[in-house]
Amino acid sequence: MSGNLFDLAELGRGFWNSSDLLSGALRGNYSTKSNHRILQYIWDLRLGREDYIASPLFPVILSVGFYFSFCTPFMIADILGERLPWIHKFKIQTDKQVTFSQIYDTLQLTFWNHVLFVLPAAVGQWIWAPPTPLPHLAPTLLEFVWHQIASLVIFDFQYYVWHWSHHKVRFLYKHIHAVHHRYNSPFVWVTQYLHPWELVTVGFLTTTNSWFLQCHPLTTWSYMLLSIMVSVEAHIGYEFPFCVHNWEPFGMVGGAPKHDMHHLKPMTNFQPFFNHWDKLFNTFCPFMKAGGVKTKELVEYERRVKEAKKAK
Repeated sequence: MSGNLFDLAELGRGFWNSSDLLSGALRGNYSTKSNHRILQYIWDLRLGREDYIASPLFPVILSVGFYFSFCTPFMIADILGERLPWIHKFKIQTDKQVTFSQIYDTLQLTFWNHVLFVLPAAVGQWIWAPPTPLPHLAPTLLEFVWHQIASLVIFDFQYYVWHWSHHKVRFLYKHIHAVHHRYNSPFVWVTQYLHPWELVTVGFLTTTNSWFLQCHPLTTWSYMLLSIMVSVEAHIGYEFPFCVHNWEPFGMVGGAPKHDMHHLKPMTNFQPFFNHWDKLFNTFCPFMKAGGVKTKELVEYERRVKEAKKAK
């Protein structure tokens, strides 16, 4: 009888110990949620793959693979052109068609830039850079969002200065930035149709901004993909209803119509993503809408410019 009582007591202690472990785990999960670690579920996908994800090559493979994958659907839309009227109606410069020779030209330069500059840099990083530290906790949602917005805003100003100077200084435009302006009607592969110096500079600025902010690796990689998305969207040559500038209520985002106008009027619209610096420094030009429709603001802008030229 005493032996049975002893066994029951041991069983009870075991049950309560297990309950303590379970409640501790639940408290840990609750603490994680209370600290806004909503992204922990995504960050935990790295478990079991740390050797690959921590490799210095991972961000390069991720960004290059995403860039070509994201561009491909827009290339198909360009190839099919007017055969898809439900898509073609959103084209901004409707009188300009994308040809196979243009696609070949832009892809050829993009390919060689990656082979001669991106690939050696990636190999060097793989050899000399240490593995990326992978913290146990994901970033908080607030940190994840504001670090990416801050990185975009900082880069936007940096590139405005770079872009403005490479248009104002004739030597810089002629020998560097003119490559990107070969096409005055952008299409998707023009995004990285760049002189190597521009490619290296833009890549350096994009990468180092997240370093200065000491972003979590998940935030850094997400920012890389976000910057690719907004850069590509600026060059697609279409104004789709889902584009950010169509539903952002404050008129701060430029998008494809603004950058199309920059290729038509190269001394305007230097900001890559937003509008505030262009408006502040009087380099902003209103833009055409889908179907080549000129807005009232653009008509008025062109009238003022024409009158100013006559006055000279």
